[in-house]
Amino acid sequence: MDTKPIGQPASQFGGHRYEPIERPEHCGRIALVLQGGGALGAYQAGVYQALHEAGLEPDWVSGVSIGAINSALIAGNKPERRLAALCEFWDRITNRSIWPYTPDGDIFRQARNTVSALTTSLFGQPGFFQPHKISPWQLPAGNKDATSFYDVSALRQTLEELVDLEVLNNGEVHCAVGAVNVTTGNFVFFDNRREEIRIEHIMASGALPPAFPMVQIGTDYFWDGGIVSNTPLQHLLAQADNLNSLVFQVDLFSARGALPRTMSDVLGRHKDIMYSSRTRQVTDMFSRLQRWKTRCYEALLKVPEGELSDEQREMLESLSDLPRATILQLIYQQKSYEGNARDYEFSPDSMHEHWKNGHEDTQHSLKRKDWLAMPPKNVGVVTHDVHRQYEGR
Repeated sequence: MDTKPIGQPASQFGGHRYEPIERPEHCGRIALVLQGGGALGAYQAGVYQALHEAGLEPDWVSGVSIGAINSALIAGNKPERRLAALCEFWDRITNRSIWPYTPDGDIFRQARNTVSALTTSLFGQPGFFQPHKISPWQLPAGNKDATSFYDVSALRQTLEELVDLEVLNNGEVHCAVGAVNVTTGNFVFFDNRREEIRIEHIMASGALPPAFPMVQIGTDYFWDGGIVSNTPLQHLLAQADNLNSLVFQVDLFSARGALPRTMSDVLGRHKDIMYSSRTRQVTDMFSRLQRWKTRCYEALLKVPEGELSDEQREMLESLSDLPRATILQLIYQQKSYEGNARDYEFSPDSMHEHWKNGHEDTQHSLKRKDWLAMPPKNVGVVTHDVHRQYEGR
């Protein structure tokens, strides 16, 4: 597939402008929260395209692993260039045809995907990564290639070409990417409101061991944030800015799934559970905290004004209007012919399918205008999922 010059959206992904959707009343922030998931990340690009077409440009983007890369491509470009940057990235890293033609039928798609994933394992992906010339098992301790199987120099070059770090760091879009400190095991967010984001920070968030090498930042070394927490929702809800948020949380692994029947099913289900978001746990914790803050506010109201300290007056004011969040959860739905290697199956056909699915799921979600409204005061958070709607529960 020919790549498109940046600045011109790839035609196969559409690019049409639909009737703009107004920002919901009392919404102070539109946030895009992106989970990790390798090749499945094209689904997130489709989600962004639908938001872009609806005129809902995010004020906040955050991600882990491939979600961090997509976040950087969005925050690191002006609105009119973001879709083109995403198209160029996904065109470039899937620019290798495995089969010239795939007959219709799940068995043929499954064979195509299996061959594609095996090819990626053996030869890497253009513009992304390639195997080290010598296996790390044959290298001495301390050798720079002894702790990973692939070289990611191509990814660095791709990001340097497609991400404008000046735009990313100018603060117009709040951007944060998550990674794990290799020696302490601590999960950290690199946030452009606190520090300058560089290519190293983006690559650190996607440095999944043992495939990719750890990334040095200062005196510390970092791995993919997904090995500790694969979604940055908690970082968003922990902000102390009291902004009401409309959150599009885009997950690539589903916590729910069928009972495994084969060893391939077991491997795939294990990956789903390990990397799926704990959205309910995070939102329950946020709602519980909101309830305690409300009780504190009600208690302070009963104290005579003259008996309040300056600190208590400030607390009373801050608790008078607690931040609220509406979360539209978009979860990639695995196809029956996709195996447990779907996160490193980078065929162009699969990329187009993932992108199209993300675009369609978001369009269906945006049709529910009532879902975009902020929750009532002091409710805290509400969550909507278009696929749960289809299931009727």
